[in-house]
Amino acid sequence: MNALAAPFAFRPPRWLSLLLALALWLALALAASAQAPQAIPALTARVIDQTGTLTAEQASALEASLAALEQERGAQVAVLMVPTTAPEDIAAYANRVASAWKLGRKDVGDGALIIVALRERKMRIEVARTLEGALPDIIAKRIIDQQMAPHFRQGDYAGGLQAAIDAVAARIRGEDLPLPAQADANRSATGPELIFFILFFVIACLGVLRSLFGRKKGAFTAGLAGGAITFFLTFSVVAALIVAFFVWLIALSGGGKGGGGSSSGGGWSGGGFGGGGGGFSGGGFSSGGGGSFGGGGASGSW
Repeated sequence: MNALAAPFAFRPPRWLSLLLALALWLALALAASAQAPQAIPALTARVIDQTGTLTAEQASALEASLAALEQERGAQVAVLMVPTTAPEDIAAYANRVASAWKLGRKDVGDGALIIVALRERKMRIEVARTLEGALPDIIAKRIIDQQMAPHFRQGDYAGGLQAAIDAVAARIRGEDLPLPAQADANRSATGPELIFFILFFVIACLGVLRSLFGRKKGAFTAGLAGGAITFFLTFSVVAALIVAFFVWLIALSGGGKGGGGSSSGGGWSGGGFGGGGGGFSGGGFSSGGGGSFGGGGASGSW
């Protein structure tokens, strides 16, 4: 019976077997590529732990070290712990995160990211171009291997991160970067002093404007001019509107050739401009707007 049935057994041709194998391989490849990349978390703190590994006290201590570095030297360094970076490797994901967060001051670009992927047991230090002199790839690799990995192997993640932060901070402190005080001095040029100067300048011209346009039109023209000058110098719509309103009010009330108007401006000095540039004073944290990341840094594992 078996001898008679054997000739009728179906044996697919070899080309069909190869075609089926190729189709299976393509299906698996498409399924792998269809896996969505990990989302980039919002930048809400200098230390973001999405794994629940760090205690609140440990995260606060790391945050304090990074805040002190930023206050002293201006550089922005952040720490991110994630369960996994799959389907990307840690280098690709770190570059995406760092580029999206724009760590570092806008005019300096002094940012760095320390990232840990627990499931893959990998870590990386992603370095912005401005800091590649202070943190070349070989130094970043040495920090990973000598500072982070030994602590991580013992389960001491906070200790490894603190050691990495200390090493990174030491390298940044040795770099010739603009100090925060210099940046603050530049920002102060668009602060209350400049606004008062614009007020006094426009008010001093009220007499001429009144003689040309009359009281009401002169007041409107003075307010418009003050607002336009303020916006041109500060690029702040709020500042421009406030200056325009006060100039118009002073001009319309009859204050005029420079003397009477100054007292009206005095009550305004507290203003909303003094702290406008500081995104970190209230305990929150946001991007400095800088940091061009070109793939500098190093990766490692434990």
